[in-house]
Amino acid sequence: MRERLSGNEAIAIAMRQINPDVMPAFPITPSTEVPQYFSSFAADGKVDTIFVPVESEHSAMSAAIGAEAAGARTLTATSSCGMALMWEMLYVAASNRLPIAMALVNRALSGPININCDHSDAMGARDSGWIQIFAENNQEAYDNFVQAYRIAEHPDVRLPIMICQDGFITSHAVENIDLLEDDAVRDFVGEYTPDEYLLKAGDPLAVGPYAVSSYYMEAKRAQLEGLKNAKKVIQSVADDFESISGRAYGLFEAYQLEDAEYVMIIMGSAAGTAKDTVDGLRSAGIKAGMLKIRVFRPFPSEEIAEAVRHAKIIACMDRTESYNGYAGPIAEDVKNALYNINVNIPMINYVYGLGGRDVTTGSLASVFDDMQKADKAGDVGENYRYLSVRE
Repeated sequence: MRERLSGNEAIAIAMRQINPDVMPAFPITPSTEVPQYFSSFAADGKVDTIFVPVESEHSAMSAAIGAEAAGARTLTATSSCGMALMWEMLYVAASNRLPIAMALVNRALSGPININCDHSDAMGARDSGWIQIFAENNQEAYDNFVQAYRIAEHPDVRLPIMICQDGFITSHAVENIDLLEDDAVRDFVGEYTPDEYLLKAGDPLAVGPYAVSSYYMEAKRAQLEGLKNAKKVIQSVADDFESISGRAYGLFEAYQLEDAEYVMIIMGSAAGTAKDTVDGLRSAGIKAGMLKIRVFRPFPSEEIAEAVRHAKIIACMDRTESYNGYAGPIAEDVKNALYNINVNIPMINYVYGLGGRDVTTGSLASVFDDMQKADKAGDVGENYRYLSVRE
């Protein structure tokens, strides 16, 4: 089915097609439309879901944890400061191995107060134990959410999952989207049949007990194994999804990368702008390429390192500020990945697009220009920079 939809509406339709058991949610811009659309589906009898309006995002995640622990397939949606209010409970959901799905519409964290796109909310939660998958456009947001439960509920994974899209840029912009038929989605996702849950008669279970020092580290190690297993599961689910949709996905997307000398690594909606930039530079004879990260957690370290090891210079683009003064989250992970295969490639790290600052082909072309200048000079100079900022 071909439809013109915003990213938020596309996500809500994916949720309707999945028909989960419970959705607790609290509104926050720019994710408000997701529960708004879905609550209408619930009120109109288009889903069997129990929609739970709560008094805060902390309560939304708490209710999601309780419902999932009881054996119900559960999801929610939030953004920015809403997810910050969930912070404590994000770790509880992951440590209890509860495969909750969350639609995260990426937005700047306050302050100063700002409601526009950057990745500071998701990056702040990158070490919480959740799987994180990012979308470039509305189609990917829809497709990623359809795949979410097959990944999170897999017995080798059993972890919560964030499906991330950029606030306003994809959440509110309207694009043509190819939707799957309802029956195709429900057949693909399948029924939720957990082995262990609180309401399993005759089989008492404790969820979230106090972990003394003798057990805490083992629990964390088990979480890590689930996250590591997720890489293979994500690719397997993507292959199955391609068979019903014709749309292929991986851990990342390589664009004009095979012979690229100057490589940009980027994530989210700005990848589309980067593709246009690369096309323009290629037409001018410059060997530019781009790698778009789709799966940020678990980070595909070995795979990305192998994909870019031939580059002369790399530019890592971080849409967040980590306040360490030398590298953002993407740059840190890429540097570690290359170090682990004994490859030393000069790298420039850019902070860009904070608070919704425009990202244009011109601004991204200047990054490739910086890489070429550094290549000729044999020195990257300042390796941590802000893009399109008034100094």
